Amino acid sequence: MSLLRLRAVLRGPGGLRGPGIAWRIFRSYSSASTKEKANRNGICERTELLEVLKARAKQLQGSNVPQVTVSKVELDAVDNDKYQEAVDPGPKEKQPRARGDGLARSSSWATKLQKEMYIQQLKMKQELPSAASQLALEGQAKLDVKAEAKAKAKTMKSPKISWNQSSGSPHSKPRVVEAKGGAGLKKPQRMPKDKSNQQALQQTVQCNLECFLFLQQPEEAERYLLLCQSSPVKSKVLDIGAYNIVMRSWARKGNLNRIDRLFSILESTSLQPNLDSFAVALECMGRSQSPPKAILRYLQQLNSSGFHVDELFQKCLFEGDEKEMVLWAIRAVQPNYQLPPPPSPDISKSSLLQDFYSRETMVPYPKLDFSMKELQERFQQQLEMELKNTITIESVEAAKPLTPQAVKARELLGTLRSQWHDAILQALQNSKRSMVRPKRLSKYSVLYPYLCLLPDEDYVDIMLQILNDLSPQGESLAVLARELGSKVYDRYIIQRKLRSCQLEKVQKIYENYIELLAKDSQPKQYLPREYWEKLVAEAGFGPSLSLKGCSWPCVLLMRLGMHMLELLVKAVKVPRNILNHRLESKPIPVLYHVYSFYSNWQVGLIKPHPIFSQIVSNAAETTLTFNSSAMPMLCPPVPWTSPSFGAFVLSDTKLMRFMDESTHHQLLLEQCPLVNLHPVLDALNQLGNCAWKINQPVLDIIISIFNDKGDEKLDIPPPLSEAPKPPTAPGNSSTWSKTLKHELFLCKKKTAEMHSLRMDALYKLSIANYVRDKVFWFPHNMDFRGRTYPCPPYFNHLGNDVTRAILLFAEGRPLGPRGLDWLKIHLINLTGLKKKNALQERLEYANEIMEDILDSADHPLTGRKWWMDTDEPWQALACCMEIAKASRSPDPAAYISHFPVHQDGSCNGLQHYAALGRDLSGAASVNLVPCGLPQDVYSAVAQQVEEFRRKDAERGLKIAQVLQGFISRKVVKQTVMTVVYGVTRYGGRLQIEKRLKEIDEFPEEYLWEASHYLVKQVFNSIKEMFSATRDIQNWLTESAKLIAQSGRTVEWVVSLGLPIMQPYYRSRSTVLNCGMQRLSVKNSNSSQKPDTVKQKNAFPPNFIHSLDSTHMMLTALHCLRKGLTFVSVHDCYWTHALTVDVMNQVCRQQFVALHSEKILQDLSEFMLEKYCSSSSSSTEPIAHWQKRLMEQLSNVPRTGEFNLKQVMDSTYFFS
Repeated sequence: MSLLRLRAVLRGPGGLRGPGIAWRIFRSYSSASTKEKANRNGICERTELLEVLKARAKQLQGSNVPQVTVSKVELDAVDNDKYQEAVDPGPKEKQPRARGDGLARSSSWATKLQKEMYIQQLKMKQELPSAASQLALEGQAKLDVKAEAKAKAKTMKSPKISWNQSSGSPHSKPRVVEAKGGAGLKKPQRMPKDKSNQQALQQTVQCNLECFLFLQQPEEAERYLLLCQSSPVKSKVLDIGAYNIVMRSWARKGNLNRIDRLFSILESTSLQPNLDSFAVALECMGRSQSPPKAILRYLQQLNSSGFHVDELFQKCLFEGDEKEMVLWAIRAVQPNYQLPPPPSPDISKSSLLQDFYSRETMVPYPKLDFSMKELQERFQQQLEMELKNTITIESVEAAKPLTPQAVKARELLGTLRSQWHDAILQALQNSKRSMVRPKRLSKYSVLYPYLCLLPDEDYVDIMLQILNDLSPQGESLAVLARELGSKVYDRYIIQRKLRSCQLEKVQKIYENYIELLAKDSQPKQYLPREYWEKLVAEAGFGPSLSLKGCSWPCVLLMRLGMHMLELLVKAVKVPRNILNHRLESKPIPVLYHVYSFYSNWQVGLIKPHPIFSQIVSNAAETTLTFNSSAMPMLCPPVPWTSPSFGAFVLSDTKLMRFMDESTHHQLLLEQCPLVNLHPVLDALNQLGNCAWKINQPVLDIIISIFNDKGDEKLDIPPPLSEAPKPPTAPGNSSTWSKTLKHELFLCKKKTAEMHSLRMDALYKLSIANYVRDKVFWFPHNMDFRGRTYPCPPYFNHLGNDVTRAILLFAEGRPLGPRGLDWLKIHLINLTGLKKKNALQERLEYANEIMEDILDSADHPLTGRKWWMDTDEPWQALACCMEIAKASRSPDPAAYISHFPVHQDGSCNGLQHYAALGRDLSGAASVNLVPCGLPQDVYSAVAQQVEEFRRKDAERGLKIAQVLQGFISRKVVKQTVMTVVYGVTRYGGRLQIEKRLKEIDEFPEEYLWEASHYLVKQVFNSIKEMFSATRDIQNWLTESAKLIAQSGRTVEWVVSLGLPIMQPYYRSRSTVLNCGMQRLSVKNSNSSQKPDTVKQKNAFPPNFIHSLDSTHMMLTALHCLRKGLTFVSVHDCYWTHALTVDVMNQVCRQQFVALHSEKILQDLSEFMLEKYCSSSSSSTEPIAHWQKRLMEQLSNVPRTGEFNLKQVMDSTYFFS
């Protein structure tokens, strides 16, 4: 199970199961389902427990053991009614072979363990000085950057490192301890090998200085700065920002002499003071009330550097009372100085939105059904939740009866947690004492300041939460370390916002902002962003609502997390006899460090002891703990006004999502003129301001089925009690046959998938149940392509059928004359029936089956259950209930409906390609052309493929003859849908193979050959039907290939002004030497060379995604102007039944407007300017690559004869 779970984590979303949520993002939960898993998985877990206990049973009990002996371990059956001992040592045996691996890997693993033991023995005799010398130099893990391919190749070989090589030790002691003995030693320093190292080092230096600033330790900040300045390595990465941080530390103390000294030091470097430097100096002089002569000297220097005093208040970020201090200093020499007036608001120049931003077309912003007092109360509730950082709620399984065994186990677990709290606190404090050396900065551990940012209790709470969250199958060290470090960072950011008075400013603005939304205030003709900016300008806050500083680099998060994890592993113990009092009361570790394998990679895991897992299982706790940012908001979101400000009140949220250390997107947005981002910000605010509530009747039915063994047909995951039973395994694992091992593996895999799906559903339903009586909001942000997503990750309208069925608009609107008809059409769309029929025929069909619809609404679980046989059963049931209520009301047109009605694009990606190429035949296939019946491109492709197959069969081709009768719309649909998004023939073959497997009659021996044949024919069909589409795809692909080969990433700007950069670079590995093991951290960022293959393959789909998101945002903004409620799930648009016709009109208008732009021509001109202009710098011979690229970019594909305006009359464009 541990290996499976690790694979799921490493694969990312969707690794082993549909929802794609890894265990680590599930929160603290231990339910009866966990107990079922523990009780029924004895055989499956036996091998893992052997791995756990044989690998670490004594190694983690203390470092004073002269040698580690791996003993035989027996796992007794655990009785449900009586606590029993889980492990009992027996006679010694040889090192076990890793399950499922060959002899070479087994010997490699055993050798590594023996090597670790040998190194541990050496450490007990003498201190290894290497880590100390590194700390003295830079206080950070040695960054050993290697190419990914080399790193992977190395892992495939057995270790050949000499056992006395201390720097390669996978289990070196924490450096905070080693620093004692060797702090004075020095080691020759090396320059960073590449820009990636320099970038990480620069970030780390700045973060270290910010820590000293936060801790109000200017002396230590200056010592560290001077130490960096004297280092050949660090001096290369010091910038003016580092000096400014130290000067800010002294400014807060009012120490002008130190700032003068730092300005003098700056003169000896190549760095020049910037605007922030002068702001800090003036703040210090204002705080110390310096004489006018000194102030005048700095103001003169400011002017001579090319700055103006007004810029201090227009561009600088101030915290606390810094602005007042600067103003005092200026007025000490210029008594009549007045703050510059706020700049006049900029208006977006996008040609697509000239009417939208025109004051002549402005309408009052729609009001919410809440008073100002109610919105203020909701804001306070949201603020309290975010200040706590986490929230604990009852799960939907809480109604289960509590057994005496569970009561006893909960009491025991409570006692243990109290003891562990004290033990972790003591370990943390001891660790900090071992690090601190007040008089000599060189003896500081780099981690010490980061362990002082929060109260000790906060670190203990974070570690205990990780312990409570830990899966019984364990978790990767890298995942745990990253999460621990991130939790500390999140709390630190909140503390910074509190200390800098940012929260007070946000509160003040928000109290006035709700006047825009509250029903008992005057209507205002402002957008949320515009009104917030107006209030900020009136309050004189300027840009100061954003925090200074940078994010912590991944390496720093990992090192901090690893240190906390080491403390947790060493401190948390449990008496061996806690479940069986006949045994001795020797304390044993609760957590163990073991190795498992992922492909050819050896991966470290942390696994809980079976005793702990058994206690947690028996306790059957029914609470869930989430980060506050994972919950829907209880008040309208803070509007996005910049790339770094918006969404939650306190929780740190970025406008654009990015992976790992990919900060180049944030930099790209910050460098972009803010006015260019206004349309995107306004669209996100519009989506986030949609209020929601829960469809309680549907939720109650779902919960009842969930607690009654689920139903896989209805997408309600069953509990683990319904999982297949593992086969009986005689003897020990060494005697098991390959067949039996494979059966056990499949059993564990199925159990893991069922558990993941069950927990995923549990979290969604529990959050929905928590907010069942509340109105709530989903703040939105976007990915690098501009596609929008709700920020809360678990429960939102982008979820599956179950999640969508329990969501309603909080605002209700009357159905109007056509609303009930749209509800009926929507229901038939959800069934998957009548896809080829006209809308009127679908409506007539709905009227024909009204008895079934009303029966489903009245007796969903006891009636004819018509709704269960639809494509989207739960949404269909919810729609049946809405139709029943509306049709039975005295006046259906006046019935107030909260139900969202959907309109879907018809293969939206191909629609954009057909419009780009003005492809007449392609446009007709995807409903851009008016037609009496909807055109189904998937059926058309299937028919074309069938025609190819028939001709080949007539020529005697065997596989074509075998496929007779098996080619259908379902077989080709996924491949047709994804070919527009860059699916390869290999990926398409796998898709088709999966569909063929689902056909019981298809001969299995022909699967590979048939799927290979069909994917070829599908691609040929699309090429024939969408000739312009393939030409555009090929042009985009070849252009991206040449750009990447020139050493640049592919960039473009969408029609709304959003800059886009593809984040695909060659990944490199940074090796961290930590106490438990060496960690290899992969990173891919802008300092690396572009990954040509990914840049090339991803450009066409990403470009289409950016067009898709642009169309959605245009529709959202213009729906706002018409007073519509609007949300989207990418190319599926939602609104009230009353306003479906209006939304359809706006949707078509904006599609035509978007594609009336010269999109491909503009893209060509932008890229020619960016990549081929004389100002572009490149180390390659310019003439060769530039000529090829210019020819390619200039050769824009020709367009066809399709008249784009026909879309306006196409009923089935979106339907």
